[in-house]
Amino acid sequence: MRTILLSHEEVAKLATQLYEGGIRQKVESDSNIGKMVIIDVETGDYEIDKNGLHASNRLNAKHPDARLFGIRIGYNVAASLGGVMERVSL
Repeated sequence: MRTILLSHEEVAKLATQLYEGGIRQKVESDSNIGKMVIIDVETGDYEIDKNGLHASNRLNAKHPDARLFGIRIGYNVAASLGGVMERVSL
């Protein structure tokens, strides 16, 4: 598979478009709130886990050298260092 060279900003933009364009409706449920969804921006595949690293490892096993981006389901940020993670209203 040909690797697409993308900036960090382009990866974030593609992942957000994929999430808002269909993944969100599939994954955003009470049982998944707070979990990480990791998205392969080249294929549109995704994995969900409480631990983003576990989800990333599963995607990397399917698609080596994938361009991945993580989103915390139901929140405005994936992680916070000393700050506040705000819940997004549905």
